[in-house]
Amino acid sequence: MCRSLEHLPITCLERAKELKARFGSFLLKQELNILGRSQKTDKLTSEDRQKWSFHELLAHKEGLCAFTTFLSSEYSEENIAFYLACEDYRNTKSSLKLCAKARKIYEEFIASDAPREVNLDQETRNITLKNMEQPTLSCFNLAQSKIYTLMEKDCYPRFLKSTVYQELITQHVG
Repeated sequence: MCRSLEHLPITCLERAKELKARFGSFLLKQELNILGRSQKTDKLTSEDRQKWSFHELLAHKEGLCAFTTFLSSEYSEENIAFYLACEDYRNTKSSLKLCAKARKIYEEFIASDAPREVNLDQETRNITLKNMEQPTLSCFNLAQSKIYTLMEKDCYPRFLKSTVYQELITQHVG
Protein backbone atom coordinates (compact mmCIF):
# COMPACT_ATOMS: atom_id res chain seq x y z
CA MET A 1 0.00 0.00 0.00
CA CYS A 2 0.94 3.64 -0.27
CA ARG A 3 2.96 5.16 2.55
CA SER A 4 3.07 8.83 3.46
CA LEU A 5 5.60 11.05 1.74
CA GLU A 6 7.75 11.45 4.84
CA HIS A 7 8.96 7.85 4.42
CA LEU A 8 10.41 8.54 0.98
CA PRO A 9 14.08 9.45 0.65
CA ILE A 10 14.68 13.20 0.32
CA THR A 11 16.11 12.73 -3.19
CA CYS A 12 12.80 11.24 -4.34
CA LEU A 13 10.88 14.16 -2.88
CA GLU A 14 13.22 16.64 -4.55
CA ARG A 15 12.87 14.84 -7.88
CA ALA A 16 9.08 14.79 -7.56
CA LYS A 17 9.07 18.53 -6.85
CA GLU A 18 11.33 19.12 -9.87
CA LEU A 19 9.08 17.05 -12.15
CA LYS A 20 5.98 18.86 -10.95
CA ALA A 21 7.66 22.19 -11.66
CA ARG A 22 8.71 21.00 -15.12
CA PHE A 23 5.19 19.85 -15.96
CA GLY A 24 4.02 23.20 -14.64
CA SER A 25 6.04 24.94 -17.35
CA PHE A 26 4.03 23.07 -19.97
CA LEU A 27 0.85 24.24 -18.29
CA LEU A 28 2.23 27.77 -18.14
CA LYS A 29 2.29 27.96 -21.93
CA GLN A 30 -1.45 27.25 -21.87
CA GLU A 31 -1.94 29.74 -19.03
CA LEU A 32 -0.37 32.47 -21.16
CA ASN A 33 -3.01 31.91 -23.83
CA ILE A 34 -5.89 31.51 -21.39
CA LEU A 35 -5.04 34.54 -19.29
CA GLY A 36 -4.64 36.75 -22.31
CA ARG A 37 -2.00 38.61 -20.27
CA SER A 38 0.04 39.73 -23.23
CA GLN A 39 -2.31 40.83 -25.92
CA LYS A 40 0.22 42.95 -27.76
CA THR A 41 1.14 41.00 -30.85
CA ASP A 42 1.91 43.92 -33.14
CA LYS A 43 4.79 43.51 -35.55
CA LEU A 44 8.02 44.62 -33.93
CA THR A 45 11.35 45.44 -35.43
CA SER A 46 14.65 44.30 -33.98
CA GLU A 47 15.18 47.85 -32.74
CA ASP A 48 11.84 47.84 -30.93
CA ARG A 49 12.77 44.66 -29.07
CA GLN A 50 16.16 46.04 -28.08
CA LYS A 51 14.49 49.04 -26.42
CA TRP A 52 12.06 46.99 -24.30
CA SER A 53 11.98 47.75 -20.62
CA PHE A 54 11.15 44.84 -18.32
CA HIS A 55 7.56 46.06 -18.12
CA GLU A 56 7.30 46.25 -21.93
CA LEU A 57 8.80 42.77 -22.26
CA LEU A 58 6.02 41.34 -20.11
CA ALA A 59 3.38 43.30 -22.03
CA HIS A 60 4.26 41.72 -25.41
CA LYS A 61 3.29 38.14 -26.12
CA GLU A 62 6.55 37.21 -27.83
CA GLY A 63 8.61 38.93 -25.14
CA LEU A 64 6.77 37.14 -22.36
CA CYS A 65 7.12 33.83 -24.18
CA ALA A 66 10.87 34.32 -24.66
CA PHE A 67 11.35 35.39 -21.03
CA THR A 68 9.35 32.35 -19.85
CA THR A 69 11.52 30.09 -22.01
CA PHE A 70 14.62 31.66 -20.48
CA LEU A 71 13.32 31.21 -16.94
CA SER A 72 12.50 27.57 -17.72
CA SER A 73 16.07 27.04 -18.85
CA GLU A 74 17.20 28.39 -15.48
CA TYR A 75 14.67 26.27 -13.58
CA SER A 76 12.95 29.37 -12.21
CA GLU A 77 9.76 29.56 -14.28
CA GLU A 78 7.77 29.54 -11.02
CA ASN A 79 8.50 33.27 -10.75
CA ILE A 80 6.69 34.22 -13.95
CA ALA A 81 3.97 31.65 -13.27
CA PHE A 82 3.34 33.24 -9.86
CA TYR A 83 3.37 36.75 -11.35
CA LEU A 84 0.82 35.74 -14.01
CA ALA A 85 -1.34 33.89 -11.48
CA CYS A 86 -1.47 37.09 -9.40
CA GLU A 87 -2.42 39.12 -12.46
CA ASP A 88 -5.21 36.67 -13.22
CA TYR A 89 -6.31 36.74 -9.57
CA ARG A 90 -6.43 40.56 -9.56
CA ASN A 91 -8.76 40.44 -12.59
CA THR A 92 -11.20 38.04 -10.89
CA LYS A 93 -14.71 39.46 -11.14
CA SER A 94 -16.52 36.97 -8.90
CA SER A 95 -16.02 37.42 -5.18
CA LEU A 96 -17.05 33.78 -4.76
CA LYS A 97 -13.96 32.66 -6.69
CA LEU A 98 -11.50 34.86 -4.78
CA CYS A 99 -11.09 32.58 -1.78
CA ALA A 100 -10.54 29.42 -3.84
CA LYS A 101 -8.12 31.15 -6.22
CA ALA A 102 -6.23 32.74 -3.32
CA ARG A 103 -5.85 29.39 -1.58
CA LYS A 104 -4.65 27.75 -4.81
CA ILE A 105 -2.03 30.44 -5.42
CA TYR A 106 -0.84 30.29 -1.83
CA GLU A 107 -0.56 26.49 -1.81
CA GLU A 108 1.15 26.34 -5.20
CA PHE A 109 3.65 29.17 -4.79
CA ILE A 110 3.98 30.56 -1.28
CA ALA A 111 3.48 27.82 1.31
CA SER A 112 6.58 26.10 2.65
CA ASP A 113 7.40 23.15 0.40
CA ALA A 114 4.94 24.38 -2.25
CA PRO A 115 5.42 22.52 -5.56
CA ARG A 116 6.44 25.76 -7.32
CA GLU A 117 7.66 27.72 -4.31
CA VAL A 118 8.86 31.25 -5.04
CA ASN A 119 11.69 32.93 -3.17
CA LEU A 120 10.05 35.20 -0.60
CA ASP A 121 11.28 36.34 2.79
CA GLN A 122 9.44 35.10 5.88
CA GLU A 123 7.92 38.50 6.64
CA THR A 124 6.30 38.66 3.21
CA ARG A 125 5.02 35.09 3.60
CA ASN A 126 3.50 35.97 6.97
CA ILE A 127 1.85 39.14 5.67
CA THR A 128 0.44 37.24 2.70
CA LEU A 129 -0.86 34.47 4.98
CA LYS A 130 -2.54 37.11 7.16
CA ASN A 131 -4.06 38.67 4.03
CA MET A 132 -5.50 35.26 3.17
CA GLU A 133 -7.80 35.41 6.21
CA GLN A 134 -10.00 37.85 4.27
CA PRO A 135 -8.89 37.58 0.62
CA THR A 136 -9.14 40.76 -1.40
CA LEU A 137 -7.95 41.57 -4.91
CA SER A 138 -4.80 43.06 -3.38
CA CYS A 139 -3.85 40.28 -0.95
CA PHE A 140 -0.88 39.16 -3.11
CA ASN A 141 0.35 42.65 -4.04
CA LEU A 142 3.35 42.63 -1.71
CA ALA A 143 4.48 39.13 -2.70
CA GLN A 144 3.92 39.84 -6.39
CA SER A 145 5.89 43.07 -6.11
CA LYS A 146 8.82 41.22 -4.49
CA ILE A 147 8.87 38.60 -7.25
CA TYR A 148 8.54 41.26 -9.96
CA THR A 149 11.53 43.11 -8.48
CA LEU A 150 13.50 39.87 -8.22
CA MET A 151 12.86 39.10 -11.89
CA GLU A 152 13.58 42.68 -12.97
CA LYS A 153 16.84 43.04 -11.01
CA ASP A 154 18.16 39.48 -11.19
CA CYS A 155 16.65 37.49 -14.07
CA TYR A 156 16.08 40.25 -16.63
CA PRO A 157 19.75 41.35 -16.86
CA ARG A 158 20.78 37.70 -17.43
CA PHE A 159 17.97 37.33 -19.98
CA LEU A 160 19.37 40.28 -21.93
CA LYS A 161 22.68 38.41 -22.26
CA SER A 162 21.08 35.08 -23.15
CA THR A 163 20.83 33.32 -26.49
CA VAL A 164 17.04 33.31 -26.08
CA TYR A 165 17.05 37.11 -26.15
CA GLN A 166 19.52 37.24 -29.04
CA GLU A 167 17.26 34.93 -31.03
CA LEU A 168 14.25 37.09 -30.18
CA ILE A 169 16.00 40.20 -31.48
CA THR A 170 17.16 38.60 -34.71
CA GLN A 171 14.17 36.33 -35.47
CA HIS A 172 12.64 38.68 -38.04
CA VAL A 173 15.84 40.08 -39.50
CA GLY A 174 16.52 39.15 -43.09
